Amino acid sequence: MSGAAPASCDLLVVGGGVNGTGIARDAAGRGLLVVLCERDDLASHTSSRSTGLIHGGLRYLEEFHFGLVRKALREREVLLAAAPHIMSPLRFVMPHAAHLRPAWMIRAGLFLYDHLARRARLAASAAIDLRTHIAGAPLQAPYRRGFVYSDGQVDDARLVVLNALDAQARGALILTRTRCEALAPREGRWCATLRDPRGERQLTARAVANAAGPWVSGVLAAALPGRAPHQLRLVKGSHVVVPRLFTHRFAYVFQNEDRRIVFAIPYHQDFTLLGTTDVDYRGDPAAVHIEAAEVAYLCAIANRYFRRQIGPGDVLWSYSGVRPLLEDESSDPTRVTRDYALELERQPAPLLSVFGGKITTYRRLAEEAVNVLTGPLGVRAAPWTANALLPGGDLPQGSVAVFLRTLARRYPWLPARLRWRYAHAYGARIERVLGAAAAPAHLGQELLPQLYEREVEYLCREEFAHSAEDILWRRSKLGLQLLHADLSPLERWLAAERLRGSDAE
Repeated sequence: MSGAAPASCDLLVVGGGVNGTGIARDAAGRGLLVVLCERDDLASHTSSRSTGLIHGGLRYLEEFHFGLVRKALREREVLLAAAPHIMSPLRFVMPHAAHLRPAWMIRAGLFLYDHLARRARLAASAAIDLRTHIAGAPLQAPYRRGFVYSDGQVDDARLVVLNALDAQARGALILTRTRCEALAPREGRWCATLRDPRGERQLTARAVANAAGPWVSGVLAAALPGRAPHQLRLVKGSHVVVPRLFTHRFAYVFQNEDRRIVFAIPYHQDFTLLGTTDVDYRGDPAAVHIEAAEVAYLCAIANRYFRRQIGPGDVLWSYSGVRPLLEDESSDPTRVTRDYALELERQPAPLLSVFGGKITTYRRLAEEAVNVLTGPLGVRAAPWTANALLPGGDLPQGSVAVFLRTLARRYPWLPARLRWRYAHAYGARIERVLGAAAAPAHLGQELLPQLYEREVEYLCREEFAHSAEDILWRRSKLGLQLLHADLSPLERWLAAERLRGSDAE
């Protein structure tokens, strides 16, 4: 492990997903000395395998989960303001299938959705005529009526990285590829055994935040054998990415005969994302993958609505994630609550475990988690993240469109597609990527199409990236453009960089 790691800290956070990095950020901002350890890359699992939505959960209203929806809708506004470069409003079109849900029910649900929480950035819902609306053109003829409403879209993996960057800027130490192998109480504190590729190290922490996602129960059981924590229900959600099925900016929400809904979302300019499934999962969360039946299910729903028909052969990429949901009495995995619970064990030392949750409410969860820990840790600092920007979020007028015009004037030599991608990935941090570059030649070698040395250097230096997978699938989605490309130039560059790093030590 790096010699920079301290021998002790106030708070050890186990887990580098959105909840873990959110807790680390909040705690560091309140003056705590924080260490976060993640056994893989940041957002390697559930947090990079979502549908990428910042939403209240319209369908949860059918289950009367009004409190959860209200909480999520409030957070939707907070997040859209905090990181406008990686988050944006998105309008959803729901074609009306009268035999599944009557129009009055949909109107009532959308009225509640519009009014359960204050909206500052999003347009209200409305009924539309699909025979004349642009979103009706890709749909089959029977769908003549529809409804449109607003939610938000987010780059989920980059959201995790931005929280880690902010935590680090406020004094936290972020240790990726570092496994917490053991937690043992000692004199009112936790002695953690951490292991990375270089070896093992002991760390003493006054408190531990267990944000290990699907592994949260295992971490708790290993630290405190015999305790009965909340029960988790692991639910697999799978997605497929296909060539673009429509060219407008609206997304779709499709009702299905099983009462589930499936989204069709514009995805990284050239693609359409279809998802998600909900399947109970009992395997290793690290080995989750999509099944043929799930691919067929998603294609069948798309084919029920779109004129253009697709099949498994059209799927360019798929991914699956395991959602660690709170167990309840529901027999149907789609109806299991998406709310969260925080469980604090004060003895023999403070250990807070996070059960459940969703990306939209991660900031609120993190704030509540640190609030719970302030007592045992003797911290009086107030919550602060509700009005704070995430790194790169300080755009002119809070607008990506205005920012893009500014970049066009400042970097006219930067290709338009690259400028668009950098603006949405890095926001105001683009200067840290480009440095003093004043011409394409200053970006260094183009290791892969649209991927230059200067960006790779930045990602390794500042964004905790180590591998080609980190760069192509989590720091960016360039992997979609490079599905059949030879990745060896990037891999050779990274290997040489690791060698240089070893020599420097």
